[in-house]
Amino acid sequence: MFQRRNLSTVARAGLIGAGALALSGCGGHIDGGEASLELPDLSGVTVGGGLSGTALLMVGLLVTVLGLVFGVAVLRRIRDLPVHRSMREVSELIYATSKAYLVQQGKFLLALWGVIAAVIVLYYGVLAGFSWGRVAVVIAFSLIGMAGSYSVAWFGIRVNTYANSRTSFAALEGRPLPVHRIPLQAGMSIGMVLISLELLMMLVILLFLPRDIAGACFIGFAIGESLGAAALRIAGGIFTKIADIGSDLMKIAFKIKEDDARNPGVIADCTGDNAGDSVGPSADGFETYGVTGVALVTFLLLAVHDPGLQATLLVWIFAVRAVMLIASALSYVANDAWARRRYRDADRMNFESPLTSLVWLTSAVSIAATYLSAAWLIGDLGDGLWWKLATIISCGTLAGALIPELVKVFTSTSSRHVREVVKSSREGGPSLNILSGLVAGNFSGYWLGIAIVALMGAAYLISGMGLDEVMLAPAVFAFGLVAFGFLGMGPVTIAVDSYGPVTDNAQSVYELSVIEELEGISEEVERDFGFAPRWESAKRMLEENDGAGNTFKATAKPVLIGTAVVGATTMIFSIIIALTDGLTTGIENLSLIHPPFLLGLIAGGATIYWFTGASIQAVTTGSYRAVEYIKETIRLDGETKASTEDSRRVVEICTQYAQQGMLNIFLAVFFATLAFAFVEPYFFIGYLISIALFGLYQAIFMANAGGAWDNAKKIVEVDLHAKGTALHDATIVGDTVGDPYKDTSSVALNPVIKFTTLFGLLAVELAVGMAEQGSHALVYSLAAGFFVVSAFFVHRSFYGMRIKASLEAEPEAVDLEPAPEAPTPARAAERIG
Repeated sequence: MFQRRNLSTVARAGLIGAGALALSGCGGHIDGGEASLELPDLSGVTVGGGLSGTALLMVGLLVTVLGLVFGVAVLRRIRDLPVHRSMREVSELIYATSKAYLVQQGKFLLALWGVIAAVIVLYYGVLAGFSWGRVAVVIAFSLIGMAGSYSVAWFGIRVNTYANSRTSFAALEGRPLPVHRIPLQAGMSIGMVLISLELLMMLVILLFLPRDIAGACFIGFAIGESLGAAALRIAGGIFTKIADIGSDLMKIAFKIKEDDARNPGVIADCTGDNAGDSVGPSADGFETYGVTGVALVTFLLLAVHDPGLQATLLVWIFAVRAVMLIASALSYVANDAWARRRYRDADRMNFESPLTSLVWLTSAVSIAATYLSAAWLIGDLGDGLWWKLATIISCGTLAGALIPELVKVFTSTSSRHVREVVKSSREGGPSLNILSGLVAGNFSGYWLGIAIVALMGAAYLISGMGLDEVMLAPAVFAFGLVAFGFLGMGPVTIAVDSYGPVTDNAQSVYELSVIEELEGISEEVERDFGFAPRWESAKRMLEENDGAGNTFKATAKPVLIGTAVVGATTMIFSIIIALTDGLTTGIENLSLIHPPFLLGLIAGGATIYWFTGASIQAVTTGSYRAVEYIKETIRLDGETKASTEDSRRVVEICTQYAQQGMLNIFLAVFFATLAFAFVEPYFFIGYLISIALFGLYQAIFMANAGGAWDNAKKIVEVDLHAKGTALHDATIVGDTVGDPYKDTSSVALNPVIKFTTLFGLLAVELAVGMAEQGSHALVYSLAAGFFVVSAFFVHRSFYGMRIKASLEAEPEAVDLEPAPEAPTPARAAERIG
């Protein structure tokens, strides 16, 4: 019933938007802009000493296929690793609950996609004058984009739930190397499949679709994958932190150990590690890689007037992407060989060390490959253009390694900032713990911001060395190439990010399997697997590796948000070029003396702060209900494990609040984008710039503050062996504050910024097209109507999600129905309401 209510709400919202626009009765069509994007003839250019552009990109297709084969082969290898049945059963339960969550999200996504498809039909079919067959192709690619985000998310949870139990079991041998290699292998599998699939889809559009529709299909594809990533990131972030907080608070309430099998919230926490830390980042990474490419394609088609140069640069960009895919794979193989040689016989290792070396090695190899491929492919363009473009990309590739190093300064277990959090907690309890974490987050915003400014500034200076002779706004193209370079080492960036959920789950699987308590287990393991288990050593390694996973999860977040902002900048300037007829008219409106532009800047900041509050509110209310349910059902006496029914019920609570929170947030963002695009185009440009800049610093601050709190708790648990103490309780409180900071609000800003910018491409041109046809009054009326709808969901994101309980004691009934597939509907309704 809950799901039906939400889906009907989506349908009604879609009808409001689609119906209002359809009633506009716009005849004719608009010219220019995204509807008129036409790709150049790639077969007409030669690169690399006579190779046609089409032939070279066909080789790129082969590389993507090999990348997919690599990823799938690694998955099969991980699946076939030895694992004890008790651990395998836990990981399969985690997969089953994660799969059930993802199925529900898939149905939800289809309903949301219907809203987007309505706007695409109106823009391309009514205003742009596309034939209905061409409109169907664009809509199909928007669905393919969304399906791509969804499919890599599914692949990610399958790989991770194989790897978590295999990592946990490998720890029993007492050697740290396998405990490191298995999570990294899983991450590389996801990274290679994600980047290869994205590049494959984009090359298919580039090579096999008619040139006059391929540009529109790129836009539709990017909007679809942004929709998928935004929904999965927001919902996954809410889900995982409801479960994590609900599980963690039991350690304080009942003085039980980490991942106690008697706690029914632990399975939900493990599911959340996949829903939030695997599903979300996988979909987000897929979308980020694609949207950055689409931003560059769109900019080139609008800013470069020579079709031959357009084609050459497009071929070069996509060829470099394939080369960097190879560079990432080779770097991983080389780094893995080094790690095996160094740690083969070691009893202890710094788990962060080989991850750090992998990132830097990949960055160096990718930079070298960039220069070599540029010299080969575009060395004959003249005026040294090849090395200038290669240097600009290398600024981004360097950022992909430098930013993680800066993040570790604020989030690593060896960081002085994180140790400051622990010191504050010892005497000041949760209060000073939280204040010290806020300090770390704020300082990180400064240093990462300065680093991004320095690298983008270098790109800007290089762009002034002749690029203005071949394109409009060369600095903007340079910024887009910096974002491109950020993602050059994409498989490795995704791999070190995916390392975290595997290590987190591996520790949980160990505890949930209660393997140590099985009768005759030591003899069984030695008989069946050929080694004597080392229990204490295994638990220590799993905890240490989890700390490394926490750190590298944190390092990937600013890379993705930085790419989102820099890529959004490129897309925003594509909108500006379309609005100003190639920067020839209306430039004066991009100024603080144009009031709508200034007002748009202010509106963007308001939206970012509302989004932060709304996403944390969903986590807060969901956590309240999860804690309430767990406290009522947890059984500590005479039980070794929580019942499967109780564990699944916690998962259902998390899913319900994740979907409700995501629905409110997405529809508020969707209708706000329409409203502000219809108000005035330069108001909307200001709004887009503002959400990118506010979002950048809000995300960096929240992600790194959360990372500092998380690893402060890890220091107390692993280094100080102080579990169950007042110091531990203080760091748990800080960690629960940091949970929605780092894994809900901050990370979801990335796809929200990109979705708003991409969807804004269509929305603002839709509004301009209607205004040019004399429908000014209708445009303003629709803007007001859309804003009212957006404001309704903004209001609902708090007043519909708040904790409905009296201040005195007992909670009141809450108007939230049980999930449709709850095993015991009567009991579920009682627990929730």
